[in-house]
Amino acid sequence: MNPYLDRLQPYPFQKLRELFSGITPNPQYTPVNLSIGEPRHATPQFIKDALIANLDGLANYPLTAGVEPLRHAISAWIARRYGIPAPDAGTQVLPVNGSREALFAFAQTVINPCFASPVVISPNPFYQIYEGAALLAGAQPHYLPTLPENGYRMDFASVPETVLARTQLVYVCSPGNPTGRVMDRDEWRALFELSDRHGFIIAADECYSEIYFDEALPPLGALQAAQQLGRSDYKNLLVFSSLSKRSNVPGMRSGFVAGDAALLAKFLLYRTYHGSAMSPTVQMASAAAWNDEAHVVENRRLYAGKFAAVQPLLAQVMQAPMPDAAFYLWARVPGGDDTAFARDLYRDYHVTVLPGSYLARDFAGVNPGKGFIRIALVAALAECVDAAQRINKLLE
Repeated sequence: MNPYLDRLQPYPFQKLRELFSGITPNPQYTPVNLSIGEPRHATPQFIKDALIANLDGLANYPLTAGVEPLRHAISAWIARRYGIPAPDAGTQVLPVNGSREALFAFAQTVINPCFASPVVISPNPFYQIYEGAALLAGAQPHYLPTLPENGYRMDFASVPETVLARTQLVYVCSPGNPTGRVMDRDEWRALFELSDRHGFIIAADECYSEIYFDEALPPLGALQAAQQLGRSDYKNLLVFSSLSKRSNVPGMRSGFVAGDAALLAKFLLYRTYHGSAMSPTVQMASAAAWNDEAHVVENRRLYAGKFAAVQPLLAQVMQAPMPDAAFYLWARVPGGDDTAFARDLYRDYHVTVLPGSYLARDFAGVNPGKGFIRIALVAALAECVDAAQRINKLLE
């Protein structure tokens, strides 16, 4: 067996099941689950229609590089969304089976395990795929705590030069999971300069980029920042995006990777052997999704309505500031015990949230998720409001 498997930690939701083991929630309340970041808004009908219209694609083996209509739809969307020149659809865009699969596989492609003690830097708290990808590639994770005290920024200046010298890959997430924070251009500039100095690759996870609250102020993207800073070749930069949250199709497993053409050529080679090509049927439905923006605007409207109703309620009893983007509230728990809070809330009021410490690691004597809970506003508006009211009752 691969010895690196023993280095993997239980997934957060496995820990949550263990936390709730033996507990019978209060039967007076219907369950409300706000722990998992799974979109629950209805899948747009035109995407379902596109799937049905392209069922003949099931009779063909898929192309790992993706079909031209999909690659061109993605390239055109990037240009429209970020106001930048369209990436080359043939060399700078690669369809993938969702950002999760690609974020993991990319580390296996680029980490050189023969290099002495390779390092992968990630935020902390973080999406657990970053850690698993690093460990199974034979690298050592280095965690950068994102705390209220530093504005939830990744403080790269705190990383020792000896660590940066061994760093091969840096994961960043903007808008962030779980904090919802968006990186600004100065942060990107500093990160690009470090990449130039030390030669590491940047994997920018942007799966929440299309959930924000002001139509006039969409979050800055990594490719957009690179263009603004004169880096039109996207050297050592790849962006990972997804339709799951944007278009409410998590079951389609559809996304893309875009950026540095040289990196994408190597990633395509890896994926050709990996056998992870997207179904032709899903590719055509994905092209339809990337070509339409009206359903995305409506999706944002629904989330904005939930935040407008829920965040003021929670702010009465706990620190639950509005995020820059994404669909999470990262709330500080009175008393500081996030696991006890989640357990009591489930037991007494049948509401499920995720303890922040489950999303983070103890590093340099700190677990930056401790004392926080992640609340995913994915349920219907009435359910989210009801859950917020139950949280208030618990804290009263």
